[in-house]
Parts: sequence; structure tokens; C-alpha cells
Amino acid sequence: MSTVDPTRVAVVYYSGTGNVHRLASAAAEAAEKHGAHARLLRVPEYVDASLAPAFVEWTRAWKEHAEKVKNEPTASLDDLDWADAILWGSPGRFGLIAAPLKHFIDLAWPLHARGGLAGKVMSAFTSTGAPHGGQESTILTLNNVFCHWGAIIVPPGVADDIQTAPSNGNPYGVSSVSGPKAVPGRLAENVTADNEAAIGYQIRRMIAVATALRRMGDTGRMGDTT
Repeated sequence: MSTVDPTRVAVVYYSGTGNVHRLASAAAEAAEKHGAHARLLRVPEYVDASLAPAFVEWTRAWKEHAEKVKNEPTASLDDLDWADAILWGSPGRFGLIAAPLKHFIDLAWPLHARGGLAGKVMSAFTSTGAPHGGQESTILTLNNVFCHWGAIIVPPGVADDIQTAPSNGNPYGVSSVSGPKAVPGRLAENVTADNEAAIGYQIRRMIAVATALRRMGDTGRMGDTT
């Protein structure tokens, strides 16, 4: 019986004050526990100062998080090329993904142009300041990108009981509520244990689909339409 090497998973995220980072870390840990090779990859800021210096507490929390993750690996196009499955995370900014992640996606154009992202399994998650702070539109913005790439979108749906927990429920992608303001010294405290369990379920679902596709010969990525 043929064997398949461990599925390669990249968790690519941008996080302002730590909520998305905490979910991304939980996803990468769950991927490793599920037998995949995982890379936890941050998208860095492309500005040196806070976008909202008048919001003093948010700015202090932003600086605290930036210091905390400054030595963690950053995402590259080589990581996207390497991965069989890519989980993307971004805070919601006015119902859209954050600018640093959009900038990184723009840089992926050469990889997309040669078909390097087609057939890869992809999914998305987010964190917003309120339950109706644009969670769905943020995730669907990423799904639109995946469609352009020819990726295979794997949403969490409501196919596991963890999705019905009070702090979960978004079928498009795991979503946490960060609260009205960031508090220095208490980063990501509003990410619940159920949120972390849900992101673990989402990544396992992605791995299952990616592994099944590889066993079938990865015809989608090779462009076989016969």
C-alpha cells in the first residue's frame, strides 16, 4: 500500500494586538498534533508607527504585540509554494482584511501567474471588535482571492459540535470577538478556549481534504481537466 508524506500546512496571518496570532498559534499546534508539517508565519507591518496613535491603549497593545513576535518567522512566497494547505488569518478592518495581509497577497502575483496556487486547499479566520464587526465580509474577501487563484476553499461549516459553542458559530471561518479595545498586558484575553478548539477543528478539516486530494494524485493542481 502506498504511503503519503505528511501534509504541509502554512498558517499565514497578520495580527495587530495578538488575537489573530493566538488563533494562528492554536491552528499550527493542532496541525502538528494531527500529523501535518506546519509553519506558523506572520505577515509583518509595513509601517513603523501606529496607525491610530490617538488610541493610546490600542497603540500600547500594538507595540507590545509587535515586540512579542518580532523574532517569529515571516511569510514568503516560498512558503506558499511549499504548502499543500494554507490557512489565512486577519483582523477585520471595516469589513475587509488588514492592509499588511493585502500587501502580501499582492506580492503573490508571480506565483499565481504560473499557476502555483491552483489546487491548494485554503481557508480563513478572523477576529473583530464586535460580533457584527464584519467577520463574514472579512473572510469572504479572502475567499474571493482564493477563487482567483483556483484554490479549493474548505470552510468549517457547522460540521462539528464545537461550532455551536456560544463564542463560535461562523460557518465561513472561525471568528473571535476581541472586544471594544485592546488592553496592554492582557493581549488576546478575549480569545476563548472554544475559539481555539474551533480553529483546531478547521485546520483538521483542511488537512483531511488536502490529504485526500494528494492521494488522488493532485489532479487539480496539475491542471488535468480530462
